[in-house]
Order: sequence, then structure tokens, then C-alpha cells
Amino acid sequence: MYVSMKGILKRANEGHYAVMAINCFNLETARAVIDAAQELRAPIIIDLLQDHLTSHLDARFLTNPIIKMAEEASVEVAINLDHGHNVAIVKQCLEAGFSSVMMDASSYPYKENVAITKKMVEFAETYNASVEAEVGNIGAVTGENYTNQAMYTDPKQAIDFANQTGIDALAISYGSSHGDYPGGFTPAFQFDIVREIKEATNMPLVLHGGSGCGEENILESIRLGINKINVGSDFMKAQVDKIKTNLEETPTINYVDLISDTITAGKEVVQYYIQLSGSTGKSL
Repeated sequence: MYVSMKGILKRANEGHYAVMAINCFNLETARAVIDAAQELRAPIIIDLLQDHLTSHLDARFLTNPIIKMAEEASVEVAINLDHGHNVAIVKQCLEAGFSSVMMDASSYPYKENVAITKKMVEFAETYNASVEAEVGNIGAVTGENYTNQAMYTDPKQAIDFANQTGIDALAISYGSSHGDYPGGFTPAFQFDIVREIKEATNMPLVLHGGSGCGEENILESIRLGINKINVGSDFMKAQVDKIKTNLEETPTINYVDLISDTITAGKEVVQYYIQLSGSTGKSL
């Protein structure tokens, strides 16, 4: 079933669980995600990152095949543009059939973020699509400073932003970063940020950079009101590791088998996070 994020996140909010959003960039990664969700009867979100669409494969060529996979799936599947920084590209994705988009204007001054996001919410209504946005700045794992205080979301600003824009989901920064953390490192989360925003808005909140955050951080995040969790690095790392293992053990492996095995490896990671998120068996 091909759906927007609106309904599945609304139910997750009411049921106090989270829905997984997995970064994909081709048909094989999308298949791994959908297969994993179907086996566990979980709603799922396929995140297509704007940077991947512009550098790897254009949305015009990728969207329709994944929509077809979603339509034929036995569980609810949403396709969401992840970190859409460019207004024109976000609109193009909606016109191409995306059921959800993230209008990420968080790098702009606050008032511009509000204005840009509000206009995108109005535009997306034409397509009955959901809109996610971000307040704060979820950075990347670089150097030794994975997060700093300036990156964290200001709860009062986030509450005002939600009220002004009419968005369906709000991504907040409270300790996570995109990318792979060093071995043994677990980020420290500032849960008071989640608690304050949730109590004031009661809307679906989003954790970006879910890879490597640790089970305790994720479970506490869900308890406090996170309803969408983005994971990309762990999903793709599992597939890279599988390729390395296969090439080491069977250097003559044919390409079809090599790629097929990455689907299995990716599924295992997705199912781990689905079970952690509490969304098993939650699809209509």
C-alpha cells in the first residue's frame, strides 16, 4: 500500500511507538526495506536523500519503480524526500509522485525557515502529501565534535515553528549526528528537549541519525514521543560488509549473487530497528 506519512505517524503518535525511515538510493535497497517490513507486518518509510537523487540517480527515473513496489506491498509504505534543501527539487519530487517530503530550510535564519516551510506545506496539500521540517541542525560525524550546543533545537522556537507552519512531523536535534560514530562511542542525548516539545505540540517528532545511537537512547526517545527514526549508515554499512566478506570468501562470485546478498544483509538491519521501534505488526 502506497501512503503518505500522515496516517502512519498519526497512529504511531497515538500508540507510542516509532516508524522506521530507511535511506535508500536504488531499487535493491528499496526492496530490502520493503521485504523486511512485510515480514514483520510493519509500516515503513523509504527515505530518498536529495543529495543522492542529484548525484546518483534522478528522481524521474527512480520514483515510479519504487512507487510500484510500494503499491504492491502488503504493508503501508511511504516514500519521503529526505533533507530537501532546494525548494524547486522538493516541488519536483511532489510532482513526480512522492507521498511525503522533508522541506529542510534549517540552515536559513529562523523567520525564513518558517516562511519557506509554510509555503511548502500549502503546496504539498495539492498532492495530499505530508511535510516534515527541521528546527536546529543535525550535523554529521566529523572530527571529535559530533554535536555542539548551537546545533541543539530550541524547544520554544520549535513549538512556535510547529504552530506557524502546520507541518506533519518535526525533526529535532538533541544529540544525534549523521554518519558512523567511532567504535564504542554512544552519543549523549538531551531528552528534556524532546519532552518539552512533545508536551506542547503532541505532534510526531523525528530522530535523524539513528544509526549507532544505542538501544537505551532510542527506547527513551520513543517513550518521550519520537515517532519517526531515520537510519541510513547502519543499513548501508551492513551491505558493504557483506560485499567485503563475499569477495574475500568467494572472489569469483558473480555480480548478481553479490548484490542479492546485500539485500539479505540490509533486511536484517532494518528488522532489528523495526523491532526496536515497536512498529512490528502495526501496519493496517
